[in-house]
Amino acid sequence: MATSYSNQAIFIAALKKGEAKAYTYLVDRYHHPLCVYASGLTQDDDLAEDIVQNVFIRIWKKRDQLKDTFSIKGFLYKSVYNEFIDMYRKRKPVFALEKKYIDALSTLVEEDEGSLERLIALMKVEIQNLPPKCKQTFLLSKEEGLTNVEIAAYMNISIKSVEAHITRAFSILRKSIGEKMHGILFLLFGGQQSAVGG
Repeated sequence: MATSYSNQAIFIAALKKGEAKAYTYLVDRYHHPLCVYASGLTQDDDLAEDIVQNVFIRIWKKRDQLKDTFSIKGFLYKSVYNEFIDMYRKRKPVFALEKKYIDALSTLVEEDEGSLERLIALMKVEIQNLPPKCKQTFLLSKEEGLTNVEIAAYMNISIKSVEAHITRAFSILRKSIGEKMHGILFLLFGGQQSAVGG
């Protein structure tokens, strides 16, 4: 089964015909990596499961509209991403996602799941390797969601020092991760994104 379905044209044709085995293959192949991706977006495993389930159901209902030439993997990731954005906007209307983070996330949508997990692991390592005060400031901002004023009071340093540490952290991480940095940070920390150094 897997051998024949590894040919995407055959696989999509089988899906369009409504073959149950093709749908089973789709779920078996992509359910776990899509849940990992959705969980990174939502920070909520149950919600991630719901999003992925909705995507699979929608694909099955609209299977006759699938195009033979497109990337099924890219389509799945894009669908999960779109479902997350819709959910985010409904649940958090006051905290609209900044456009640059939506753009940054969209660059990750068609990333191979293995590459995505490697980038997330690399980001965690690079954060741990930041200079001590730089790391502490960065994590207070991103992980704890503190404002620069709160961080300055907590660490007994000036606000300018806080900004300098965060800017330095962004600079170091950008050199290691590249243009996908903002998307990976969103996956790790959600919307706690400071404009400083971004």
